[in-house]
Amino acid sequence: MNLTVTAEQNLAAAAAALASGAEAIGLALGERQQDALVRYLALLDKWNRVYNLTAVRDIGKMVAAHVLDCLAVVPHLRGGRVLDVGSGAGLPGIPLAVARPDWRVALLDSNHKKAAFLRQAVAELGLGNASVVRERVESWRSASEFDVIISRAYADIADFVQQSRHLLAPGGVFAAMKGLHPYEEIERLPQAYALRDAIELQVPGLQAARRLILIAPK
Repeated sequence: MNLTVTAEQNLAAAAAALASGAEAIGLALGERQQDALVRYLALLDKWNRVYNLTAVRDIGKMVAAHVLDCLAVVPHLRGGRVLDVGSGAGLPGIPLAVARPDWRVALLDSNHKKAAFLRQAVAELGLGNASVVRERVESWRSASEFDVIISRAYADIADFVQQSRHLLAPGGVFAAMKGLHPYEEIERLPQAYALRDAIELQVPGLQAARRLILIAPK
């Protein structure tokens, strides 16, 4: 078996799935953006063999489970400055930065190896609108606040809001990517915050419940 040819075929199939999926979501991605996302998947696959950045091992499955899942939130977000808390492998921050070059995206993770991957990805993809911060969110202080603070990795929305609320700009929102509607988590929100919207997402190729939970100050 020619592994090089197989890898190229896998990336070509991923590119096709990505293009059709983005179109179904309603995103008009240019050729350079699509290429950047495919290169991101290839880089993630390479690093994943050593650092275990994600449990999904197959590039074809990564398209829907990771990239399209993240791109599905783009039409529902407004704001030029975005903070991805607990970015990990760059999800959702890197797909957001690629899809919206007019946004400034900060990728925050306290883990040294994950931050190293994020810096490598930002450099290799040429993402001039993305930056990497290796800090704990509750102790980090930014020179500028954020219009959107988003997370895909936090287990509990109340903790997410509590620990990052000092970074939210006036009029900004917290965006938590979830599966089923998190009723109990919303009930535990700090008193000054409330649910603004719960948007059911349709992610092409992903047979799982996905929701974008938007939280804002009362």
